[in-house]
Amino acid sequence: MGFHKFLRRASFSKTQASSKGLEVPKSHLAVYVGDEMRRFVIPVSYLNQPSFQELLHQAEEEFGYDHPTGGLTILCREDEFLNLISQLNEL
Repeated sequence: MGFHKFLRRASFSKTQASSKGLEVPKSHLAVYVGDEMRRFVIPVSYLNQPSFQELLHQAEEEFGYDHPTGGLTILCREDEFLNLISQLNEL
């Protein structure tokens, strides 16, 4: 599956997520990224990747286990996150 097809399926704005009841498919995880806290739904398999684990470590350092959105908040710019998941999607 190509990266762009993956992104269309996986990324939701908060408004779209609310109207869809915050649906997250099995074996996926919702995360919030960037200044606008855009919501992305990603495969849980990304959690095993060292580059993604670094983002999780940074989030833990900043928020502990109390994320302001109620979901997992990733500390990076949205374009950096998109680059990372693009690389992970190629694995």
